Amino acid sequence: MSHTPRSYHSPLREQDAQRTQELILSSARELFVTQGYSRVTMSDIAAAAGIAVKTVYASVGTKAAVLEFLLAFDPAHARLAEVDRRVTKAAGLEPAIALTAGSARADNERLRPSIDLLYASMASDEGARQAWNSVVAGCRQALRAIAGRLVEHRLVSAHLDVGAVDDRLWFCFGPAAWRTLITECHWSYEDAERFLRRQAVAMLTEPPDQRA
Repeated sequence: MSHTPRSYHSPLREQDAQRTQELILSSARELFVTQGYSRVTMSDIAAAAGIAVKTVYASVGTKAAVLEFLLAFDPAHARLAEVDRRVTKAAGLEPAIALTAGSARADNERLRPSIDLLYASMASDEGARQAWNSVVAGCRQALRAIAGRLVEHRLVSAHLDVGAVDDRLWFCFGPAAWRTLITECHWSYEDAERFLRRQAVAMLTEPPDQRA
C-alpha cells in the first residue's frame, strides 16, 4: 500500500521566516534612506541584517522586490480625504483649518517612514516615483476638495477662488511643508502643526493686493 506523504506544517519555522523577513526589510529601509536606493546592494542588506545573501533572496527576492515590500502602504485611507465633509460644520475658518492641519499631521506622521524612503529612492527607481506621485495626487485632491468647501461657505477672503485657496493649502499642508519642518529643521509635529495652522489662516484672510 502506498502512502502519500503529508506536508509538514511548522508554526515555529513560519515565525522564524517572518522575523527574518522583517529584519531584512528594516535593515534595507535604513540603508535606502541613509545611503540612497541606487547605492545599496543586496550584500549590504545581508550584512546589515547579519544573514547570508542567499537568505535575503530567498526571503524577499530582488532589491526591487524589497522596495516594493517597503512601499506597500495605502495612502487612500488618509484622514485628510475626509475633512472636506466636516469643515462645513466648523464654526469659522480657524476651526476648519485646525481640522485640516490635524488630519494632515496625522497622515504625514503615519506615512513618514515611507515618505523618507520615497525621497531617497525616487531619483533612481520608477516604482518609487510612481508611488510618490500617488501620495502627491491623493493629498492634492483632498486639499482641493477642502478649498472648494471653504470658498463655497465664504470662510476665506472674497478675492480668493478655489485655485488660490488650494495653492495656499498645498503650500502649508503638502508633504514638502511637513518634511521641511520635521526632517530638515527638526521641529516637533506639535510645533509644526501650530505654525502651519497659523500660516494658513493668515494666508486665507489676506486682503486683496493693492499694488497697481
